[in-house]
Amino acid sequence: MEGDGREWSGLAREMMVNILSRLTLEERWKGPMFVCKSWLLASRDPFLFSVFDLEPFFGSHSSSSSRFWSPDFERRIDSMIRSVVDWSNGRLAEIRLRHCTDASISYVADRCPDLQILATRSCPNITDASMSKISFRCTKLKELDISYCHEISHHTLVVIGTNCPNLTILKRNLMSLSETGSAPAEYLGTCPQDGDVEAEAIGEHMPNLHHLEIESSRLTLRGLTAICEGCRKLENVDLSGCVHLSSRDIESAASILKNLREMKKPDVYIPRQGIVAAAQTERYGHWRLYDERFDVQSLRF
Repeated sequence: MEGDGREWSGLAREMMVNILSRLTLEERWKGPMFVCKSWLLASRDPFLFSVFDLEPFFGSHSSSSSRFWSPDFERRIDSMIRSVVDWSNGRLAEIRLRHCTDASISYVADRCPDLQILATRSCPNITDASMSKISFRCTKLKELDISYCHEISHHTLVVIGTNCPNLTILKRNLMSLSETGSAPAEYLGTCPQDGDVEAEAIGEHMPNLHHLEIESSRLTLRGLTAICEGCRKLENVDLSGCVHLSSRDIESAASILKNLREMKKPDVYIPRQGIVAAAQTERYGHWRLYDERFDVQSLRF
């Protein structure tokens, strides 16, 4: 066994990096880094950090997801991001994670000009401030996922669309009434209401989109029309949970999308008439509003 240990530690750096590249991020993080100094250095090789994807981790730890919403967990994710950015020497091209903050996303913007994919789902402390930095400094962006990020507004959609002309995939999903998961109740109450405003920003500033997901958005026919008129290259659109759109609305607006391959439609239609006045008085709180006025489950078919 001792001979095997000496043999492994004496491997050429290129060979060690090649071996480590076959491990998952979590496997590299928990194992090789703690073996010896040569393994630690190999584990931090920039070649291994063009992609930083924590989605497999979050998917496999859903049973403990309530702890993900704590400030302490956010600090740990932020620390991981900063380390990976440093080890990548600015070569990061893809980032997929959750529960980080403005601090780490600003760090990415300052040091990763070649970033092409950014997915920051379920991040209550990411705002327009850090996303604005991304738009100005990561102009090669092709895919953006800001689903369940309630502090991000239509301003982010405007600056990203204006400064990142290569963007072809946008995911701006919101939590449905039946799929709130482990998110804190106070966070659910801050879900954005300005669906049409966001839709108009998408339509005006993101003409090259091919794939769009806006599940459970509060947009109406006005917003969908703006998207379809401005994003003529759309091929895949997900409108699941967009309860203020009828089948007739969708067919009418989407008739001009000549490249459309798939359109996922909502299961329920709830006319916006009667709740507009309440929605205008507050941007947030639609969960409470719907609970009081509708039994959504009874409307499903």
